[in-house]
Amino acid sequence: MRILVAESLAPEGLELLRRHHEVDERLGLPREEIIAILPDYDALVVRSQVKVDAEMIAAGTRLVVVGRAGVGVDNVDLEAATRAGITVVNAPTGNTIAAAELALALLFGLARKTAAADASIRRGEWRRSQFTGIEVRGKTLGIVGLGKIGQAIAVRARAMQMPVIASDPFVTPEQAANLGVELVSFDDLVTRSDVITVHVPKTKATTGLINAAVIERMKPGVLLLNVARGGVIDEADLAAALRSGRVAGAGIDVYTAEPPAGNPLLDAPNTLLTPHLGASTEEAQIAVAEEVAEQIIEVLDGRSARYAVNAPLLTPETAQAIAPYLPLAETLGQFAAQMVAGAPHTLTIEIAGEPAAHDASSLVAAVLRGLLEATTEERVNLVNATTLAKARGITVVERKTPDAGALASLLTVTAEAERGSITVGGTVAQGEPRLVRLGAHTMDLAPAAHMLITNHRDRPGTVGRVGVLLGESDVNISSMTLARSAPRADAFMVLALDDAPPASVVAAIRADDAVIDVWSVTLGGHR
Repeated sequence: MRILVAESLAPEGLELLRRHHEVDERLGLPREEIIAILPDYDALVVRSQVKVDAEMIAAGTRLVVVGRAGVGVDNVDLEAATRAGITVVNAPTGNTIAAAELALALLFGLARKTAAADASIRRGEWRRSQFTGIEVRGKTLGIVGLGKIGQAIAVRARAMQMPVIASDPFVTPEQAANLGVELVSFDDLVTRSDVITVHVPKTKATTGLINAAVIERMKPGVLLLNVARGGVIDEADLAAALRSGRVAGAGIDVYTAEPPAGNPLLDAPNTLLTPHLGASTEEAQIAVAEEVAEQIIEVLDGRSARYAVNAPLLTPETAQAIAPYLPLAETLGQFAAQMVAGAPHTLTIEIAGEPAAHDASSLVAAVLRGLLEATTEERVNLVNATTLAKARGITVVERKTPDAGALASLLTVTAEAERGSITVGGTVAQGEPRLVRLGAHTMDLAPAAHMLITNHRDRPGTVGRVGVLLGESDVNISSMTLARSAPRADAFMVLALDDAPPASVVAAIRADDAVIDVWSVTLGGHR
């Protein structure tokens, strides 16, 4: 088969591809030329500059696989690729050590002010006292996101005699303890850390994760690091905190827009800025090239790729039968992730009615995608869903039954954690997802982008007080659903909102003596 390599790939990866297939390395081609020649190729290899959008995918009438030599696949239209039956693969592990070492390089550079000292001495100055630094030994390192890169940093930081704490809702305390890491809540990490480094994907939930309000709760003089994704730290808020001295220094490798022209961090003090170098080591480039090449060969040979970022194509019959239930399955996973108390250890997925007659592995993968999307750099799909769940200590139980009661179909997801469990169920009606069960309560509502859910005692005035609190914060309610077990017993209320409620409002609602629990749930498509 013929493979088009449109961006630079380490020779080791090219050689691996050439052992199996015909390879054309055509670097720097204008977009129009790539589109013109793409019909002649079975595979396309890119890095980050070539935009593999719907138009390009439509031109690749022979394409079987697109390989992204790197982690993020923002430059590939996954929906268009999936519709066309094209598998998209990436290389998520090849740059783990490179990214971890860069984060630590930024930490040392900030601690000892090496960049500023270098610039000073090149100006002919000798101002030793101006560049007095700090030692990292004994400083508490807070890692937001204890995935592969976070774990690599933790191991190295402990060797430097740094106490390490981490927040990650899908890592158990036992898993963290095996690394010598104390697992804490995000709020505890923010207040206790001397250095904070972020290693989470950029999603709706993590965009602006560290902002002015969060920075205000940090220790004065904290150091912040971001080699994950631009936008996880609010750049304007960080620049303001650097100027005020609240944050002593920031090491940043990624930006909301790249190159970062006009970025407020460019003229902020006490920064160490690098041009997205997380994967830029000779070793990482080789590892990434070999990793993506191996997967392209697997797909071209008709086998599953380990790091496919979109689900393999199902048979036409199964695809047609299962497709309407995939959005519902992902929504149920998102609900479970945001409502369960702590890291889930067991996830039970019950499939009843029409979808139970088909291969349901893609439904399980969609539930897991919704559950894990905010905590992993890897996309969760049919190929890797079970592996990723197992790595996070989650046991997945799948049950099928042809009987969905009065409904044509019913998907039910139960997430169990040490501090409790949550069950949420749904169906598809007229092609749209509907939520029909929450805990032991039945209901019928359409999911919304922003939802506030209360479990409260069924007392007069409770609903009104919640409405007043939202109204005082200018949060508009678009719909409301109530479900109760019996009059004046307990009830669930689900409010669809135009905007996400402020944390202060959620806290005020939780403080109401009639409220047992409250959740703010945000729904959206996966990365």
